[in-house]
Amino acid sequence: MHPTNNRIADLVPEIRSWRRWLHQHPEMLFDLPKTSSYIAERLKEIGVDALHENVGRSGLVAVIKGTGDGPTIALRADMDGLPIHEPSQADYASKTPGAMHACGHDGHSAMLLGAAKVLTETRNFSGTAVLIFQPAEEGGVGAKAMIDDGVLDTFGVSEVYGMHNMPSMPVGQFGLCAGPILAATDFFYIDIEGKGGHASQPHLCADPLAAVNVIYNAFQTIITRNANPIRNGLISITSIQAGEANNVIPQTAHMKGTARNLYEDTRDIIERRMREIVDGVSQTHGVRAKLTYDRLCPVTINHEVEADYAADAAERVVGAENVDRHQPARLGGEDFAYMLRERPGAIIFVGNGDSAGLHHPDYDFNDDALPYGVEYWARIVEERLPIRT
Repeated sequence: MHPTNNRIADLVPEIRSWRRWLHQHPEMLFDLPKTSSYIAERLKEIGVDALHENVGRSGLVAVIKGTGDGPTIALRADMDGLPIHEPSQADYASKTPGAMHACGHDGHSAMLLGAAKVLTETRNFSGTAVLIFQPAEEGGVGAKAMIDDGVLDTFGVSEVYGMHNMPSMPVGQFGLCAGPILAATDFFYIDIEGKGGHASQPHLCADPLAAVNVIYNAFQTIITRNANPIRNGLISITSIQAGEANNVIPQTAHMKGTARNLYEDTRDIIERRMREIVDGVSQTHGVRAKLTYDRLCPVTINHEVEADYAADAAERVVGAENVDRHQPARLGGEDFAYMLRERPGAIIFVGNGDSAGLHHPDYDFNDDALPYGVEYWARIVEERLPIRT
């Protein structure tokens, strides 16, 4: 495998210490006072040319100037954790009960900090690198908040690039594809009110659990019978809550879950059919059922030319044999999709090795991946903003 840059290799212990501090202090959504303060302090020590805080509520933007004039490209990392208890006994395990970095955002931020240090030292490019540290990727749509706050327009960004670690992909490998790469991510909530009563007298009740059962099963037919089989997605009902006692038919029931797909027309079909099913069940079961359908993130679509640029930069780091340019699309979601709607760019996966899956309590970012991510960031800047002679 192609060795990493010697200077970056020398920086790995420091970058690892940043990553592990962030891992110990997870914060969620936009409420990132320790995280954003820590990253801001590191950026000030590194000596970036400008630092803008509280962009999109709690985001950070660092500006690094090259050796001459040129375009501006942006690199983006996310900072927030997840509401998951961490069982790890590692000495850097989460110190915050009920919260952990179960998606590797600690590693993403540390790699971008490492890139800030390398780019500030070398300035081997003409133009401007804008480093975006984003809050609230995990369900808060922090990317959109930063866009609405002018992160792309204010800094004159012409291209934007993202990176996400990928468990099961070997460390030292990268993967991406042009076109749809990650799914539209929607959350839905169903509140059902029936008529509760004694379990021995169901004929005097309007059982919300009977309605739940019909809705659950009917939703599964949307994917198999309404969506185009070549362009389908998934619907996962992840929570059903109703009742407490053995002998009481409950008054209410609540369902929630997520819908994922790679095509906007399929997304429209899913929402439409879910509404039709819920309305129909309301009428046939004598209950009041309400569907709330939240479209959180659109499909993440890599731009073809920029995906090639990203793959080229990755090949400079690990060699062509370790870059998969035709990585299959996945049904995970990413609010980086909003940035790719505004500017050409691409998101790439970096191997995390044989780790637990994302959002699993046993997940941990693999520190061995740090130098590859840092060098990729430096390469994409140098490749897209070459020094003019």
